[in-house]
Amino acid sequence: MPFDSLADKLSAAFKRLRSKGKLSESDVKEAMREVRLALLEADVNYKVAKTFTSRVTERAVGAEVMESLTPAQMVIKIVNEELTALMGGEQARLNTPAKPPAVVLLCGLQGSGKTTHAGKLAMMLKKQGHRPLLVACDVYRPAAITQLQVVGGKAGVPVFERGTADPVETAKAAVSHAKDHGNDFVLIDTAGRLHIDEALMDELRRLKAAVTPDDILLVVDAMTGQDAVNVAKSFDDLLDITGVILTKLDGDTRGGAALSVREVTGKPIKFAGVGEKLEDLEAFHPDRMASRILGMGDMLSLIEEAESKLDSKKAAEMAQKLTQNRMDFNDLLEQFQQVRKMGPLKSVLAKFPGVDQRKIEDANIDDRQMDRMAAIIQSMTQEERQKPAIINPSRKRRIAAGSGMKVEDVNKLLKMLEQMQKVMKQFGGKNGKGKRRRFPNLMNMGGGFPPV
Repeated sequence: MPFDSLADKLSAAFKRLRSKGKLSESDVKEAMREVRLALLEADVNYKVAKTFTSRVTERAVGAEVMESLTPAQMVIKIVNEELTALMGGEQARLNTPAKPPAVVLLCGLQGSGKTTHAGKLAMMLKKQGHRPLLVACDVYRPAAITQLQVVGGKAGVPVFERGTADPVETAKAAVSHAKDHGNDFVLIDTAGRLHIDEALMDELRRLKAAVTPDDILLVVDAMTGQDAVNVAKSFDDLLDITGVILTKLDGDTRGGAALSVREVTGKPIKFAGVGEKLEDLEAFHPDRMASRILGMGDMLSLIEEAESKLDSKKAAEMAQKLTQNRMDFNDLLEQFQQVRKMGPLKSVLAKFPGVDQRKIEDANIDDRQMDRMAAIIQSMTQEERQKPAIINPSRKRRIAAGSGMKVEDVNKLLKMLEQMQKVMKQFGGKNGKGKRRRFPNLMNMGGGFPPV
């Protein structure tokens, strides 16, 4: 999970502030020293960390904070606002010309994930109703064109290629092709190098001059930490990039690149790669990322993810069944499949406000447990799924053998469905006034999301 270490250290610093009824200037400065150290350990650029804490300190020692009834909360609010500003303030979108197609040039060092993220961006645009075209302009790396074709095939997006012909001529031909065939986005995958060299930059400059891209997106690996920022600055100095795609933000990264790249280059992070699958690309929202760093969750991203990946019609049908207490194993299997579309459970839980990130990491959350329960249900007959009461000991043994599980596992699943039905019956009935009871809001039960 990104920013875990930084979030822990910031939480510890703010906890000490919360223990004080009223803050002095020295309290704030001491907390900011801890924040600066936490940022440096997270691989944030030294000048960025120093400027950031200076801005927070200047605002936090003002009368507005010192005279507040909850000064610690005011400091956290200021840190949240400054973190958001540090990462760009608001979401930066792709530039779209009045007359399509919009040309997007993707560049970066070899191994940064450029080709894969070209496919991810194409898939995202296609889901939004656009007609993107991928263009293969990496003619040097073995099998680069084939890789883009495979990625394009998985995304359902056409790939324009002309073998090992001059990349500049290929790009120009691709733009003409897009105009003739109604493609409103042209995504050009360029060649990378192991390091920045004059040959690479000369080719990119010629590509830029030939197709006048609306966006030049630099793909950088967040795992490289401070080096990612240095690479971004070098490319920006030479090409005047318009934005960054930060990859592997879901990995064991300290997050320094995400916090530094905007301040150092003046160019925004537009997208973040958060997984290995083609759909694992998110628009980068500075305010939401700041909230996640400070342990406030990211409910907006969670809701958007649910809306894009879950079937609303099936959700409505499930809600109807719940109100009528008609849930069976077919419905439970459907729920497992819907939840799995959301991605790893740890990443989903991390977006809920109030959930301790360290507990998520320490907890034994295994996505395969859901797969095992699904396997048990899939080993049942349709009659058993619809009428669990008929599942006797011999049926349990057959189901366990068919799913590769134990009879105790089958019993646990039966018990789980029974408990869910009891809860639904309790909340789906009518109260003393003859009105149907409302289902509980899970976010308000027990003061927040159930602890992990």
